[in-house]
Amino acid sequence: MTDTVTPPKSAGAAAAPRWPGRLAVVAAFLWTFAVTYGAQMTAWSGAVFGTPDPNLPPLDVRASLLQAILLALPLLLGVRLVRAPRYRAVFAAWLQATLVMVALALPRLLPSTATQALMLLQIVALLVVAWLLRRRYAFAAAVTELDATPWALGAAALFALPWAVYGVFGAVFDTTVALLLALVFGLVMGRLLAVTWLEACRVDSHGPRRDLGTGGLVMGMALVIAASGLSHNGLQLALMVSLAAWGWVMAGLATVRQPGATPRNWLAVALFVALAVFALLAMVDTDGMLLEAMDRLLAQTWTAVGVSVLAGWLLGVVAWLAARRLPAWRPTRGLGVTVGVLWLAVYGLHLSAGVPGAHGDRLFVVMNEQADVHALAAIDEPVVRRTAVYTELTSHAADSQAGLTRALARLGYAYTPYYLVNAVEVQGGLPTRLWLSLRRDVDRVLPSPQLRPTRGPLTVAAGVAPAPDAAQWNLTDIGAARVWTELGVTGAGVVVGQSDSGAQADHPELADSYRGRDGQQDYNWFDPWQHTPAPVDFGGHGTHTLGSVLGNTVGVAPDAQWIACANLTRNLGNAALYLDCWQFMLAPFPQDGDPMADGDPAQGAQVLNNSWGCPQNEEGCDPESLQSAAAALRTAGVFTVVSAGNSGPRCHTVDAAPAIYADVLTVGAVDQNGNLAPFSSTGPVTVDGSGRTKPDLLAPGVDVLSAYPGGTYELASGTSMAGPHVAGVVALMWSANPALVGDIARTEQILLETARPFSGGLETDIISAQMSEDLDLPAARVELINQAFGSGDGCLATVDLAQVPNNVAGYGVVDAFAAVEAALAAR
Repeated sequence: MTDTVTPPKSAGAAAAPRWPGRLAVVAAFLWTFAVTYGAQMTAWSGAVFGTPDPNLPPLDVRASLLQAILLALPLLLGVRLVRAPRYRAVFAAWLQATLVMVALALPRLLPSTATQALMLLQIVALLVVAWLLRRRYAFAAAVTELDATPWALGAAALFALPWAVYGVFGAVFDTTVALLLALVFGLVMGRLLAVTWLEACRVDSHGPRRDLGTGGLVMGMALVIAASGLSHNGLQLALMVSLAAWGWVMAGLATVRQPGATPRNWLAVALFVALAVFALLAMVDTDGMLLEAMDRLLAQTWTAVGVSVLAGWLLGVVAWLAARRLPAWRPTRGLGVTVGVLWLAVYGLHLSAGVPGAHGDRLFVVMNEQADVHALAAIDEPVVRRTAVYTELTSHAADSQAGLTRALARLGYAYTPYYLVNAVEVQGGLPTRLWLSLRRDVDRVLPSPQLRPTRGPLTVAAGVAPAPDAAQWNLTDIGAARVWTELGVTGAGVVVGQSDSGAQADHPELADSYRGRDGQQDYNWFDPWQHTPAPVDFGGHGTHTLGSVLGNTVGVAPDAQWIACANLTRNLGNAALYLDCWQFMLAPFPQDGDPMADGDPAQGAQVLNNSWGCPQNEEGCDPESLQSAAAALRTAGVFTVVSAGNSGPRCHTVDAAPAIYADVLTVGAVDQNGNLAPFSSTGPVTVDGSGRTKPDLLAPGVDVLSAYPGGTYELASGTSMAGPHVAGVVALMWSANPALVGDIARTEQILLETARPFSGGLETDIISAQMSEDLDLPAARVELINQAFGSGDGCLATVDLAQVPNNVAGYGVVDAFAAVEAALAAR
């Protein structure tokens, strides 16, 4: 039997006017282009810059369904109303590609960290589509058209060249699943195009060049539509742009055929599509596609896309010029040798100029038995208590993990044990996760996403703001400058721990307060990312936040000392990386030491600033991932300050560990006018079902001037900038009254009792007031928050700011002067 989408051209069909069909196709092309790229760009930008609503499906799923609705109706009308078989086939191809996209998009309901499971579900979805295609269209039982296969292999090698340089392979299982998905996708799209456009060209050809020129647009757009459902996290955009540029090459491959073959050579198209899609699925890190253009990985991906697009256009022009000769091209031995050389060049280029090796995600295995160290809180002496907590935790972890680690070692798995949470990080994929989940000593297995390495060194950020010549507004606002001048307290004698992107140790603001300034890095610096021997900061976030804690002119406690750990070198962490640093802060160890055995609690940090969060969908932390760690730090007498997050002001947006915990002090942000920053996350905490009131305090977090790498300065905004102010205030309090060191409850009580009542408003309120002098602010708050921030129940409008604590401001704005005065009075 032969493939068919329309009956062979008849006299009636030939007599049908062509211009209506052509105009309909042009209009459909423009509409399809705008809708498809617009929907996927909206999905990606929303994932990067937006705030997810937990009550709705993921944005990329919603965007794809809307895209399908907007495409399906006009394409279906085209199939029904356009009379010319050639143009009706265009609508049929794009309509079926839309159905493929819908089938692929539904698995995106999974979290963005579940890439392997998503690809497996997409394989199943494509197999269902393939079955439906087979039922809908009769297909030849034996297809022997292989004349274009070498040409397809050669084109795929050229497509893969930029990815050999800029791409990085995932783990073996990632790569295997990516290959299977690419092969099935290629076969489905090859058959889809065969029974639509290629069959129409057979029965209604307009000549080689016109068939190729139009076919490039038709086939390219069909692949754009279908590929918009492939993978997730923005990788679909790279696929769409790359494949579209190679549409004319694919049309040329379909033309290289045996004379009279039916249909035209779809196998060559299928093979090229499979190999091209595999290059991206296997060599692009989907975690990196979500970064806010802050990582080299994203830039390298789009550089490869750009090179691929230029190559596709160039080869497309060559194919169009040679269109009349393509049917006569036959494979030769020389062609086979050339294709082989091309693929060897791809491999050699990857080894010499790329990043070879397999680099996959990991698993965070939480054990059933978590240690209970609460009873150790009764020990008065801080160092003795810290040591007792460290000893109990490490001993318990070693004993309870023994069976698991023996099994992992026997099977050849690489792993890292942890004690602050009784857990083990394992290098493994989905099959390993299924096996570990069945073990009786394992509570749960979470994803531990790890960014793949980049080609070349990371670049160091630099600030552009002028150096300060006086105390900045944020320091005077909380009364820190008065503490220095009137109370003579500057933070001396307190060690602050910073877990962030790193720190520039020789910055003028930080050089004299680094505890390792004499060159001794052991116990003072740890980099679990790249194991750099001394402090470094590529992104700038860590230097900025640390400067706000204790910088000489920009910090709250300028004479405190600091140690640091890099858990966010590239703006994406996971539970294991955060624990690496928290364990170092509790009990630092030498550069080449073992955290489980070589930790020295006596050298640990007393106050921790944590301007980060670990969201479940992006970094794998469920609500309980770091709970036992936060509780153990509190028991050990380590004061833990955490930024609330930048997903506000909609309610319930304090939703990521560790900001949600009662054992940490959570800080939101205010601006220079005392108003809640428009991004500051608010409570109550619902992600763990607690209904806990958060944040606990507010602090300056808008346009804060602080240190930046390269000895520079920068203005920055975020609750990341607010948390360091509170960490600095705790350092001042403990410097003023050492008897408070390690007494978390009493210190926290003083901070909350001395906080300045929050008397500002939401930024939306201020904007509303400017719109009308007679504006009823409470009503405006409901309306504007609902419109601008999607708070469906208007819950922020119902918050009574006079009630303390509340889910907008907690206990109010931190007051350094009042807190230090109270600390002195407590001596």
